Amino acid sequence: MKKHVLIYGDVFVDHIAEDETNSSFTTYLGGATVNVAAGIARLGAPVAFITVTGNDETSEFVRAELANEGVDLTAAILKPEKRVNGVYIHLTSDHDRVFASYQNETPDIQVTAHDLRKETFQQASILHICSGTMFHPIALETTRRAVQLAKETDTLVSFDANIRPLRWESEEICRETTTSFLQDADLVKLTEEELTFMMDTETFEDGVSRLGTLAIPVVLITRGELDTIAIIHGEQFQIPAEKKEPVDTTGAGDAFMAGILRQLHLYGYPANVSEWKEVIRFGNQMGGLCVTKMGALSAMPCLEELENDI
Repeated sequence: MKKHVLIYGDVFVDHIAEDETNSSFTTYLGGATVNVAAGIARLGAPVAFITVTGNDETSEFVRAELANEGVDLTAAILKPEKRVNGVYIHLTSDHDRVFASYQNETPDIQVTAHDLRKETFQQASILHICSGTMFHPIALETTRRAVQLAKETDTLVSFDANIRPLRWESEEICRETTTSFLQDADLVKLTEEELTFMMDTETFEDGVSRLGTLAIPVVLITRGELDTIAIIHGEQFQIPAEKKEPVDTTGAGDAFMAGILRQLHLYGYPANVSEWKEVIRFGNQMGGLCVTKMGALSAMPCLEELENDI
C-alpha cells in the first residue's frame, strides 16, 4: 500500500518584500518543494520530505515548522554543518514575484544518492521533484538516483520545471539539464515561459509541438490568471483559471501542484480526460486561493478554505 507522496528538494527561508518599494521584508519558511509538501499536508494527504538541515537555530525553526505542518521528516537528513538557504523576493506593481538574490553558505552539503533508501520510495505513490537543486552536481546525482528508485518501485514521477536562471552557470546548462528529466517524467508542470525556454522556441505553439515529440504522458502548462493547458496522452484541452483578485502570486504554482498531487494520491490515476479535468480544476482552485494572501507557505490553502470557496 502506497503510504505517502514523496518530495525531494531544498528548504529555504524566504525574505518577501512587504510592498512594491522592496525596502522591507517579512521572513517565511519557503522553497518550492517545501510549499508543495506543506500544501499537500494541509489538504489532509500524507507527505514525506527528503531534504537536509543543520543544527543551527534556523534549521531547528525549519524542522519545527515542517513538523507543525504535518510533513513527515523521517527520510530527511541532518548534517550539523548545513545552513539553510535564503532567498530575497521582490514584488512588482502587478504583484508578481521577482527572485532577486540567493544566500547559500553551505552549497556542497547536500542529500547524497547514498542517503536515499529504497523503502522510502516503495511506500510512495508519487515522487515530486523540481529543478531547484539540479544546478549542483551532488544534488543532480541525487535527483537522478531518486528518479531511478521511483521507476524501480512503480512510483509516479512528477516534475515541476520551476526554472530559476540565477542559480545556473548558463542558460544552456540549465536547459540541457532540466530537459534531460522529461523523458522519465510521468507528469510535467511548466509555465508558458518555461515551455519556450526548455524547448528553445520563440512561440508557445512551437514549444507545444516540440514537447509533443517526447511523448510525456501528462503535461500541465499553467498560464497564471488565464488557464491551464493540459496535454494528456496527446490530447490537448484547456481548464480556465480561478478568477481572484491577486495580493501576491508567490507560491501559486506550488499550490496548484499540491492540489494535483493530493488528488492523485487519494483517488488514484484518472481513468479519462473527464477525470483529469476535475483534478486540474482542483489544482486551479488551490492556485487561485493562494494568490489572495501574502507569502508562499503561509498562503497555501487548507481543505476548509477550499470547501468554503464559492
